[in-house]
Amino acid sequence: MRSPGILRRQAPSEVPAGVPAGVRAEAPAGHAAYLPIAAAATTVLLWAAAFVAIRHVGTAFSPGALSLGRLVVGSLVLGAFMVLRRPAWPPRAMWPRLVVVGVLWFGVYNIALNAGEQRVDAGTAAMVVNVGPILLAVLAGAFLGEGFPRSLLLGSAVAFAGVVVIGLATSVDASADAAGVLLCVVAAVAYAVAVVAQKPLLTRLPALQVTWLAATIGAVSCLPFGPSLVREAAAAPPSMIAWVVFLGAFPTALAFTTWAYALSRTSAGRMGATTYLVPPIAVLLGWVLLGETPATLALGGGVLCLVGVFLTRRTPRRTPRGASGDE
Repeated sequence: MRSPGILRRQAPSEVPAGVPAGVRAEAPAGHAAYLPIAAAATTVLLWAAAFVAIRHVGTAFSPGALSLGRLVVGSLVLGAFMVLRRPAWPPRAMWPRLVVVGVLWFGVYNIALNAGEQRVDAGTAAMVVNVGPILLAVLAGAFLGEGFPRSLLLGSAVAFAGVVVIGLATSVDASADAAGVLLCVVAAVAYAVAVVAQKPLLTRLPALQVTWLAATIGAVSCLPFGPSLVREAAAAPPSMIAWVVFLGAFPTALAFTTWAYALSRTSAGRMGATTYLVPPIAVLLGWVLLGETPATLALGGGVLCLVGVFLTRRTPRRTPRGASGDE
């Protein structure tokens, strides 16, 4: 999906700072090699914090209103940076993918997940939603040419087992609302399809621009929930509104941008596997911030998640020394 002609015309000094380094060079050098890792870690931490925040804010905002509120904030925050950078407008051929990413991931995923978590407990939601990275690995192998590395499949299986353990340890009810489970499945599918659509965009567009456009498209798709947002925001205490602003500025604007940057530097399958770290970190944050003491079994599941993600990063390198080969 790369365009060699464009790459040849752009000197390093001409490429905006927000352009993923993968557009300039496949392999980072020196300390820059740690930037994708730092970006992925930022995403995982903020998305884990988002799960805790959503549980808190869900008492004041309905799923659609919450999704619209955080997307509007995220679009405005990213839009301010876009005004300063003024990148070129994406070619017409890229807009279908941008719409898919915006509607599915920023719109459908957020609404389905918020609604699903109101019908099933957090443990069940974690187990169902984390089918997403497995679907992503399959789709990326089939449609992005990433193949099916054994270490990725093994690591994903181990990490998913860890999520199941966490889910069993944190589930509060043996029964599960069928509609809630279905909503979580919808969220998982929307996430997987959207990331496969997003990956090729990042070879041509800056991560910041892709995230802003997708967030804006997602916000537009959620506009039918505008009246609910206005009504619920008027009744909500200032602290709840502050949490919505936090969700829009950090887990949405910042975390989705760092995700896009990291995704541009590695395979979609591997990047998706890193999200298995979200449930154990969310458990720890719930412990620290909400006083939700985790079960010992949940901590064991967290260790499995860590081992599984580590295994996904152990794909043998086949490239000569000095050549690019993160994938």
